[in-house]
Amino acid sequence: MSVPIYKRLYVQVFAAIIVGVVLGAIAPERAAQMRPLGDGFIKLVKMLIAPIVFATVAVGIARMGAIRDVGRIGLRAFLYFEIVSTIALVCGLAVVAVWKPGNGLRIDANTLDLKSIAQYTSGGAKLGAVDFLLNVIPNTVVDAFARGEILQVLCVAVLFGLALLRLGPRARALVGVLQQVSDALFEIVGMVMWLAPIGSFGAMAFTVGRYGVASLIPLAKLVSGVYLTCALFVIVVLGLIVRLAGLRIFALLRYIQDEIFIVLGTASSESVLPSLMEKLELLGCPKPVVGLVVPTGYSFNLDGTSIYMTMAVMFMAQVSGVHLSFWQELSILAILLLTSKGAAAVTGSGFITLAATLTAVPTIPIFGLALLLGVDRFLSSARAITNLIGNAIAALVVARWDGQLDVDLLRRNLAMARSPERVIPSFAIPDPTVQTHVQT
Repeated sequence: MSVPIYKRLYVQVFAAIIVGVVLGAIAPERAAQMRPLGDGFIKLVKMLIAPIVFATVAVGIARMGAIRDVGRIGLRAFLYFEIVSTIALVCGLAVVAVWKPGNGLRIDANTLDLKSIAQYTSGGAKLGAVDFLLNVIPNTVVDAFARGEILQVLCVAVLFGLALLRLGPRARALVGVLQQVSDALFEIVGMVMWLAPIGSFGAMAFTVGRYGVASLIPLAKLVSGVYLTCALFVIVVLGLIVRLAGLRIFALLRYIQDEIFIVLGTASSESVLPSLMEKLELLGCPKPVVGLVVPTGYSFNLDGTSIYMTMAVMFMAQVSGVHLSFWQELSILAILLLTSKGAAAVTGSGFITLAATLTAVPTIPIFGLALLLGVDRFLSSARAITNLIGNAIAALVVARWDGQLDVDLLRRNLAMARSPERVIPSFAIPDPTVQTHVQT
């Protein structure tokens, strides 16, 4: 039975975003008061991320053939992350060198509110490889879940999964219980996702009402450049990678269109982490691969963030009148390869990473961060959407690389997702014929 277009989640989310923008433009003060709607939706999803990641990863590892399989998939995932993240950084550097968004705009440090960036510069000064590695290890098992740090939960989940794998048949009952817990959590996600239009409306209304569309005008060239670069990266670079894996990028984008629109409205890729993992499993990607690659990718495979950071650093150099040589640009690229990983689990990571990078590159004034603060909320949607798409593709590519992806089944599922009469999202009322086929 055909689903009316107004009942499709992505249509409802898109309409809510439009209404939020209109309200922010005509009634900024009232729109700014809508922030709790967006924050509440994101908090609802975030409270589920830690237990879902734990259950999914632990069960996936426990059902693997051997411990060496875990290491093999993890190694391939990290190799893929590093290669693609480096390409993203280079793309950002190349575009900003040609686009030159900072040319013609000069800033005076005396006219900027430097207090607004103090929390980020202080965090950036303390950011280092040792701090990052220690932050991966939770103080206690409970603390990892209480803080909701993905990397810490992942650390506990991998160790727990390896223990279950070593116990073998003796842990079979516990693995079954964890699987049931995971299923129940995904059902909760399905219910929460119906609130996505309300959350998207609240987040977008607050953004436009608080910062105003006018705040985009002085920095419109940078904002448009980041969006353009992210779009080209997804279509060209990730499209080529997906093509080499035997798939088509636009078919995959249509399949996860609900998640893309939710991220557009909320500017948070974490808001769709549980539903993305479930959709990839329904698509035919093995649970162990999804459980390891996607949560890890949310910390190490940040393609959109990599593009943004390169362009932001170069933009601040341009508006400050600092000319960088080719070798200086390469050194910034090398620094970003490190600092982008160092801020993986830190709140406000985008700005803290920029602060850490600028601290290591003293030729670029750090006060330029205050100029970006007003438009960062608009840029975060582009970063988050690119990160989302990049991690979905990473799971599929690693699964194909490991020989665990049934490409024919995946193509059939994507074909059904394109059809108006075949709607697979977990939070929609399932069509029994589709459900049976997907789970074959």
